[in-house]
Amino acid sequence: MKKEEMVRNGYNEIAPKFKEFRSIFDNLPELEYLITLLPKKAKVLDVGCGIGIPVTRFLVDHDFSVTGIDISEKMVELAKLNVPKAEFFQYDMNELDFPDNAFHCITAVYSLFHVPKEKHFSILKNFHRMLKQNGILFFCVGHLGGDDTNEFLGEEMFWSNYPPEKTLSLVKEAEFEIIFDEILNRGDELQYWVFAKKK
Repeated sequence: MKKEEMVRNGYNEIAPKFKEFRSIFDNLPELEYLITLLPKKAKVLDVGCGIGIPVTRFLVDHDFSVTGIDISEKMVELAKLNVPKAEFFQYDMNELDFPDNAFHCITAVYSLFHVPKEKHFSILKNFHRMLKQNGILFFCVGHLGGDDTNEFLGEEMFWSNYPPEKTLSLVKEAEFEIIFDEILNRGDELQYWVFAKKK
């Protein structure tokens, strides 16, 4: 089975119970910092939006215009109910074709690590293309390198990461300027978090 298909099938199955799980993560400090970097009414693309909580809802509540995409159609259905003021589409992040310079910000929170790491650079380059000049990229990946398939909320799930130093080099190679990067403990999980700006 293609790895992306495993991820889509897994999230379709766990979608109804995902809100309870997702609430254990506390990214309020990062989200509050993010909005200080953005202009008023900024257009944001939330990649791997899940059920729209908390990232999309937080941004909409702060008067940003948000488009959310997710590979799981069930997640998208719930996101539309949870955050009716945002736009949502089912999309594989490998195939995003929004116009050049379309967004002030792209977020990819707990999502990029579900794509084979060999594809991370092409995704980062595509994010760069879709961002406006000085646009902000905010994302996280795992803090350890490698590929793994294991059980997640009762379903088979795929994870893939480079070590932080490699991810950092790819972000720079994709022509981003680093604003912040650090391994943080959120929801009792260590992830590598990055804020970057399009040069």
